[in-house]
Amino acid sequence: MRLLVSNDDGIFSPGVRSLANGLAAAGHDVTVICPDRERSATGHSLTMHQPIRAEQVDALFAPEVKAWSCSGTPSDCVKLGLWALLDGFPDVVLSGINNGSNIGTDILYSGTVSAAMEGLVEGIPSIAFSLASSPTPDFGPAAEFATVLLQKLEKNPLPEAMLLNVNIPAVPQSEIAGVTLARQGVRRYIDQFEKRLDPRGKTYYWLAGEVLEDIEQPFDPKFSSELPTDVQASRDNYITITPLQFNLTCAAGIKSLSDSFPF
Repeated sequence: MRLLVSNDDGIFSPGVRSLANGLAAAGHDVTVICPDRERSATGHSLTMHQPIRAEQVDALFAPEVKAWSCSGTPSDCVKLGLWALLDGFPDVVLSGINNGSNIGTDILYSGTVSAAMEGLVEGIPSIAFSLASSPTPDFGPAAEFATVLLQKLEKNPLPEAMLLNVNIPAVPQSEIAGVTLARQGVRRYIDQFEKRLDPRGKTYYWLAGEVLEDIEQPFDPKFSSELPTDVQASRDNYITITPLQFNLTCAAGIKSLSDSFPF
């Protein structure tokens, strides 16, 4: 398969190197286009008011992997690849492997998920891979699962283009409980802004969010009552796969508001 790989941790991230090299070793045609520095929590932002630069990168990846370093955001990287650097659309767009999980409401801020979402916007099946936080991350199990998942999708393609948000627990392979489909959960943070002064005496603020709690969503009749949230399943050491879409229309809201029309 022809694969476009990006991330938000940057071109020097060991996570993207493990992912790209592993997929290339499995026989896939891999092109990597990543930010030239870390771009975590940039969401789906695009560079509109300055030029975007891209340079080919040698030596960071296996010889068969084509790689580019881009001055833009994760979404810029995928856009640039699809419309300027590649000679045709890939079969799948992949993002990661991110250093840190992207579950619950983290998805809204994640540059990792947004890079994959950019592929979905163009009608390309896309996958975001994230490894739960660890002081000594081992991306091997996540890269192995990515290879297995691509093999399954190659034999049994998705019925329609969608984004699969995949989170892998940061535990030894023997401690992974299994693989499960999951619905998106909720995480709540305490946003702390530390007030500081720069050398010229001007005030600035430094954001340091801290997870307060993971909130379980109430049962939604659209889903099976047995389907866990990504938050809970990740806590139980499952690899989670959550299908996502970019259409944010609230169907329940349309139904409830329709009784108020016409005004």
